[in-house]
Formats: sequence, structure tokens, C-alpha cells
Amino acid sequence: MDAVQAAFAAVPRAGFLPRLARSRADHDGPIPIGHGQTSSQPRTVAAMLRLLEVRPGDRVLDVGAGSGWTTALLAYLTGPAGAVVGVELVPSLATWGAANLARTAYRWASIRPAADDVLGVPEAAPYDRILVSAAARALPQPLVDQLRDDGRIVVPVSGTMILGIKRGDGLETSEHGRYRFVPLL
Repeated sequence: MDAVQAAFAAVPRAGFLPRLARSRADHDGPIPIGHGQTSSQPRTVAAMLRLLEVRPGDRVLDVGAGSGWTTALLAYLTGPAGAVVGVELVPSLATWGAANLARTAYRWASIRPAADDVLGVPEAAPYDRILVSAAARALPQPLVDQLRDDGRIVVPVSGTMILGIKRGDGLETSEHGRYRFVPLL
């Protein structure tokens, strides 16, 4: 079992879904969580986490934390020597996601509402890894700026999953398939 499979086994999706949707937690598709947002398809989340290559001790930013499931998965992967900051644009989802996360043992992870007109959490940067669970129109430079040198960002851009690796002032990018996500607002 690889680290991502172990994270999925340790962090069941059901605990991060609305009560009436929990019976569908094993469904390999997106599940609505309210406010036009979804809990992403597990197969897609696994692919993103594998691209991200989270290591124990990493500092990770989770953009579009929603229900808190990806934040908890990331916390499992970083372990207690790491830190995970989740940020969510919809305040009530941020509150709900933080409450879901609080029921786990991952005290090194948190979720907060997004600040107005700020993408990410620049005051806590730099990050070793950044996961974006919403579709951007273009690679979001404010997030790239929050990435540590040799850090990795995984973000869907115009339907294509992009992996970016920061190299000095540049970013090496590669494409990894087509996906559908709610828009990054």
C-alpha cells in the first residue's frame, strides 16, 4: 500500500460529507456539499495527491478545502512534523470543514475562510506543496509566489491538471489529463 492509499484508508470520506450523502461516500464521483461545491471524485483526489508527492514534515496549502477531506488527507501525509493550512472561500463551508477536521487527530492542520481578494494564505508562506481543488482560468501566480523553491503545485487549469515545480524564479509545468472542477473564484 502506497502513502496515498494509506491516507485514504485512514481518512474515510464519509466523515466529511453531509449526513444524507454519507451512504454514497464510496461512489467514485463528485458529491455535492452545498453552495455549489463538491467533494471531489476520489480517483481524482488520489491522482492529485500522487502528483503532489507530499512528504512527512511538509508545509502544505490546501486551496478550496471545502468539507475538510483533502485537508485531512494532506495532514495524514505530512504527519505531525508537518503543517497543513486549508482555505475556503465560502465562509459556512470553511466553518463546517474546520468542524469536520476538528473531529480528527490532525492538530497540525487547520481550515480558515479565505480573506477578501486574497488567493491562498501568503502570510504563512512559503509552502512545500500547494493543492488547488478548483479550476483556474490560468496558472494562479499569487499561489506560485507562495511556493518554496523546489515546491510543487497541482492545479486544474482550463480543464487540464497541471503540475508545477518551482525552480528559482521559474516554474516547470507538465500536463496530467483532463478533469472537471468547480471554478476557482
